[in-house]
Amino acid sequence: MILWSTALLVWMAAGARVGRVLVKPATTARVAIVVAVAAVALAATVAVPEIAVALDNLVPRGVHAGRLSEGVATVGWIAFTTATSVVASAAWPVVSRRNLRQVGLLVYGVGLFASVVTLAWSFTFGWSTVAAGCVFVVLTGLRNLDWTALGRGIALFTAGTAVVAVLATGQVRRAFEHAPRGASGAPSWAWPVWGFASLLIALGAVWIVVELWVRARVLLRRIHSLHRTMVDRFPEVVAHEQSGFSTQLRASDQVAQIIDAFYLQSGGGLVQAELPPPASVADRAARVARWARDPVGEFVVDARWIAPPEGISPRGWVQAVARAYRTTASEPARN
Repeated sequence: MILWSTALLVWMAAGARVGRVLVKPATTARVAIVVAVAAVALAATVAVPEIAVALDNLVPRGVHAGRLSEGVATVGWIAFTTATSVVASAAWPVVSRRNLRQVGLLVYGVGLFASVVTLAWSFTFGWSTVAAGCVFVVLTGLRNLDWTALGRGIALFTAGTAVVAVLATGQVRRAFEHAPRGASGAPSWAWPVWGFASLLIALGAVWIVVELWVRARVLLRRIHSLHRTMVDRFPEVVAHEQSGFSTQLRASDQVAQIIDAFYLQSGGGLVQAELPPPASVADRAARVARWARDPVGEFVVDARWIAPPEGISPRGWVQAVARAYRTTASEPARN
């Protein structure tokens, strides 16, 4: 059941990458990621015992048992390594966007050659190709790590690739120790590790999409009360034809609507507060939140106050005001 679930999750990640290519330009790197995740999904599917047995039963009697299932799995990992190497090549300065396509065709040609040699001669050659390619991908991934959504996705993808490199090296070692020219079956403990590597790769491939969606959902929840108050007060800031967008776009729209409503409530730039906004973002957000809740109260806010402070994005600023707004929500409004 675990292997079935792993294969299903990886296929879902592959479908998500296909959807991303359909809504955005199909660049060489994006197509390569689709190929890589689909190849991992194929290998994860072949790892399911029922699927492996069904494939092996297609082989005529007298042929070495397990050759077809292991051959398909090996070719799947070669395809993953090949496609991922294309993506990794794009991260090196010597490869420009102009010649990435040519580099990609060359790498795919090497992967095709390795697949043919693997099926016709030795699985050991295929696993050696996988190990070497994964080392190149891991080194490239380590060069491009940073604490961003993309960087975290690269870290997960690189970690999964590193596990594949270790497992492929183990396959090569076992082949040389026992059957240099034949199939080298993996020990039973290795299949859960292959599944774990597959999940890391799949999660890394879709991490940026998942994280942006989660962050948008969290933002919508945090600014809900403030947005409802300002939109009820100034419904003209909402363009009704904007409904039906994705979660990320809806979050961006609501941030913009709150800022537009702030501007309208401040008098459209005609009103000027007596004091300039303080340097403290928390104090400034608290005063704007009180003013948003009680526009006729003791606080006067102008365009200088509602503009995002220096170094803070509009999203971050609206979240700070929404946080302060929730804090003051229990306080009675002044009439």
